[in-house]
Amino acid sequence: MGKIRLALLSAYDKTGIAELAKGLAEFGVKMLSTGKTKSIIEAAGIEVGAVEDYTGFPEMMDGRVKTLHPKIHGGLLCLRSNEEHLRQAQEHGIELIDMVVVNLYPFEATIAKPGVTIEEAVEQIDIGGPSMIRSAAKNFASVAVVCNPARYEWLLKEMGLNDGALSLATRRELALEAFSHTARYDCAIAGYLAKQIADDTESPFPPIFTPWYEKKADLRYGENPHQKGAVYVDTRSAEVGVAGATQLHGKELSFNNLLDASAALKAARDFAEPTAIIIKHLNPCGAASAPTLRQAYEDAWVCDPVSAFGSVMAFNLVMDLETAELIGNDEYLRQVIEPRYREETGDTESTILSAFPEVVIAPGYQPAALGKLRQVKNLRVLQTPDFHGPASGTHDFDLRKVPGGVLLEEEDTALVGEADMRVVTEKQPTPEEMRSLIFADRIAKHIKSNTIVLVQGTRTVGVGAGQMSRVDSAMVAARKAGKRAKGCVMASDAMFPARDGLDAAAGATGAVAVIQPGGSIRDEEVVQAANEHGIAMVLTGMRHFRH
Repeated sequence: MGKIRLALLSAYDKTGIAELAKGLAEFGVKMLSTGKTKSIIEAAGIEVGAVEDYTGFPEMMDGRVKTLHPKIHGGLLCLRSNEEHLRQAQEHGIELIDMVVVNLYPFEATIAKPGVTIEEAVEQIDIGGPSMIRSAAKNFASVAVVCNPARYEWLLKEMGLNDGALSLATRRELALEAFSHTARYDCAIAGYLAKQIADDTESPFPPIFTPWYEKKADLRYGENPHQKGAVYVDTRSAEVGVAGATQLHGKELSFNNLLDASAALKAARDFAEPTAIIIKHLNPCGAASAPTLRQAYEDAWVCDPVSAFGSVMAFNLVMDLETAELIGNDEYLRQVIEPRYREETGDTESTILSAFPEVVIAPGYQPAALGKLRQVKNLRVLQTPDFHGPASGTHDFDLRKVPGGVLLEEEDTALVGEADMRVVTEKQPTPEEMRSLIFADRIAKHIKSNTIVLVQGTRTVGVGAGQMSRVDSAMVAARKAGKRAKGCVMASDAMFPARDGLDAAAGATGAVAVIQPGGSIRDEEVVQAANEHGIAMVLTGMRHFRH
């Protein structure tokens, strides 16, 4: 056990510092302090020495230099078991410091302010604080380092149980917390300066990428039960998102729940009208916009109630009771959704299991709606305040781990509107078809490539996702749509490399209009095929691959 005899307190965040000092004084701990921290301790009637009196050097250079002194760092780094260290300490009048209580200038809070200048940011780069933290943490065998005010009460309780001492296990735990604290601090500084450099170049990507993640929770397992998993929060993210969402109801989230909820959130936030997105294995198996959220959900559900079993759902508006009443409602599935699906598609054979949802995510819930959802067995209910995207308008990079490294890209937030489209066929799309094409293009953006999406109005009726060939995707979408394929519009996430994909899609679906990015060396051939089939085709010039 390491008895605390001398402590140095120098905290930017003064929360609880007087109470801590009072507790230390009761154990007979001698204290040193600086500036305002010292004033607060003295105002509480507690005796405390000045660091400048101890070192013999005044605080100088606007506070930039006050604890950077051998009598401070010698007192922290001296090995108590090393006779030569102890001899040198005595020779130079160095007292052994057993505890350091330090927290740092608010660099992250400063750079988060709108319009902050680089000069203002640099002034909030703490030097003395991290130096003391690292010195103390390195010598955790003898020194306790405290950088989190939430630890104060806990530490005093342990000292009370051990006659003013702290265990080696506690000091080691505090050291880990301290090094993590300074590592995060340095990552924030490096990230900020890298962004300043990137802003002055053509590339948005910094030469060194320094993210910082804090573990939020262990998960039951990863994608599969034999894999372990955890969720981490990006402390510098521009948004709360799924990782930081508030869970209002239900059992713990799984790895796959979080992946699907993320896909659902990203798809739903692309729409302004009341919209419902149903995700299965990262792909929308149903999506719709409608005058009401309830109608949007019904239209999305009826797209593919077979796949909707065990799905994750996102709603882009505060959920009302009328919508909540449909979620997990087996009676509604049997009386309304299943008959409508079978009539629309002609599918009389597929097994529709039950109305079993895994997760719902929305920007908010009416109290009655939340009460209703809490009655749905095994449903997790999530809420995120920045559902429609980060308030700053700045999105994080998309990261993809590869063996030996990581790939970074800008998030695909671009949307095409009617003004971005170019009609290339003899047939012109009607205004209603153009509206459907825009909807279809936005949904295709969120489906694994290669994808073909079939849409009636502003609801999906068939989704062909993740096939190696666009022809195969078209066949899957047509099979899913059944009779609904006739008269639909079709979206492709990328170009048709040849006319065979369009021929297959037209023959299988009966689509009346197509939206695709174009860009194939055989675009003319594809346009000719569309003309032969009497299909309107618009090109966007924007591909939406999603691997």
